[in-house]
Amino acid sequence: MTEILLNQSSNDLLVKEENQLNWNKVLEKLKKTFGNDIYESWIKNVNLKKEFNHYIILSAPTRFVRDWIVSRYADKILDIIKTFKKSIQRIEFLIEETQEKSDKSLFSKKSQVTSIENSFLNYYRFNLSNRFDNFMVGESNELAFTAARKICIQSAHYNPLFIYSAVGMGKTHLLNAVGLEVGNSKKVMFVSAERFMYHFIKSIKNNEMVKFKDFFRKADIFIIDDIQFASGKEAMQEEFFHTFDALIEKGSQIVISSDRPPSDLDRIQERIKSRMSGGLVIDIQPPDLNLRIKILKSKFEEIKINFKENYSLSDEIFEFLASEITSNIREMIGALNRVLAFSKINTKSPNVYECKRILKDFVNSNIKVVNVEFIQNIVASHFNLNIHDLLSPRRPRSLARPRQIAMYLAKQYTTNSLPDIGRKFSNRDHTTVIHAVKKIDELIKKDNEIRQSIIEIKKKLH
Repeated sequence: MTEILLNQSSNDLLVKEENQLNWNKVLEKLKKTFGNDIYESWIKNVNLKKEFNHYIILSAPTRFVRDWIVSRYADKILDIIKTFKKSIQRIEFLIEETQEKSDKSLFSKKSQVTSIENSFLNYYRFNLSNRFDNFMVGESNELAFTAARKICIQSAHYNPLFIYSAVGMGKTHLLNAVGLEVGNSKKVMFVSAERFMYHFIKSIKNNEMVKFKDFFRKADIFIIDDIQFASGKEAMQEEFFHTFDALIEKGSQIVISSDRPPSDLDRIQERIKSRMSGGLVIDIQPPDLNLRIKILKSKFEEIKINFKENYSLSDEIFEFLASEITSNIREMIGALNRVLAFSKINTKSPNVYECKRILKDFVNSNIKVVNVEFIQNIVASHFNLNIHDLLSPRRPRSLARPRQIAMYLAKQYTTNSLPDIGRKFSNRDHTTVIHAVKKIDELIKKDNEIRQSIIEIKKKLH
């Protein structure tokens, strides 16, 4: 996994190499890779500020731009940078804008949330743009929103609070909002399961387990995102279990997110699943049409303010985007940004016909957003399998072969890295994905049944 740090103390800086990175050449390749629209909208104004042996510091014009690049393009940017300089292992960002001062007023250094930033973990997780006041509420997420607000007023009222949903439904936004809401009065720890694992291993290597335990167990509110990534990691689960119990005992609030309910989590200790189920478990359903339109219009206004642009879009465009892109809020926002990039470049507001052309890879009469989850569902349906069986650790050929086909197609049809694809298959290792791709490549050449199945599945993906 690409490690992207948003803050870094100066005493951690490494010695600069003689072999300097040619940033102009990097920008040229980024433009070719992402296309002119994305480049002009997001990447053009990113600059190389400092370069060290194993990482670089880039500047972004606003916090919004930085957060968007980190969430959407950072992995690919790092891969491209590595083609010019293999030693670069991570990217860090700083903000160069006077408006940043106003952001800091919202989240002052006195806030106890910043204790994470200044700790030995040296990691800053909260996003100032993900607040309760800009979370769009509808029938699909009202209960989750209400529960999240409730624990900010009365800590440990629902303990733990467990929120689950498919990707891009807003659960991380809610977790972030909880942290920002109570961060000025309580000590909040917000970490992903992957980051918890990373620092757990790091602490063992550095003989800092006492410091690690003390750090997390001091939290008044402990928030952990994407707990499904703890699957199969027994040592980490053991530490998480004891941290969980210690926090509950001292009356701290625990908030957890996942892509599925506790009972469906694979390779998670039963005692942990039992504890996670012991509080309030809430799901977030896909938003209906009205809520999707509401989300789009809110994001539209936010973008206009951040970029100081006088964009204009008709209600017809908002309804078109909300009607066509239904599977993932992030994909819908991505489509909106592409439409706005067109509007800026061409100095006009597009009509629906132009939107269809702009979003040709999003919209094809009936939209098919080909991501890993979409491929998994198509493959499962083709072989008459339950999606949970496809992703399960079970290895009979009736499951293993369709699973390998899904990995093979995910490698072909998405830009996800091999480790990322592996994680989406119940946290499997990237070597499993490599093996699957090679195996299916071999079978296509000699197995007519496999070859025909893949042809039929591909038709459904187009």
